[in-house]
Amino acid sequence: MGTLCIAGFDPGLARTGWGVIVVSGSKLSHVANGAIATKADLELGERLALLHVGIHQVLKAHAPDAVAVEQGFVAKDPAAALKLGQARAIVLLAAAQAGIALCGYAPNHIKKSVVGVGHASKDQVQAMVRRMLPTARFETADAADALACAIAHAHLAGSGAGRIAAALAS
Repeated sequence: MGTLCIAGFDPGLARTGWGVIVVSGSKLSHVANGAIATKADLELGERLALLHVGIHQVLKAHAPDAVAVEQGFVAKDPAAALKLGQARAIVLLAAAQAGIALCGYAPNHIKKSVVGVGHASKDQVQAMVRRMLPTARFETADAADALACAIAHAHLAGSGAGRIAAALAS
């Protein structure tokens, strides 16, 4: 297996975390990470446009082979679920515009891939991301979650399951 560059995204309207890793065989390497923030006092359209510009810049700067995005979950607050879905749609749109293969992963799958437990805490996820990517420094939990999403994709990328997931996502 060759080298694979993966961009992971943890979508949110207030803050979308992103992380880029490179996979070479079974070795994971940190490339970059961060968060794209929007201000709550902006109109929804402006916030989504800012997310789109930021995500586009990440994809352009790092030219990943694949994009992994955390799937939404059913929230108790319908308004929060809608905002999350809109932010996630911007990630999907930017990846499609860039012609990059995209896979979505449930939060529990990401946690299980990184920590080994599907109901792991944010602290546990961050600790394992630091362990798997020792050079990674992240300012927000959103960036750590995005790196975890990329790691989850890396675990499946070389397997038959990864190829099947990619085929189903297209």
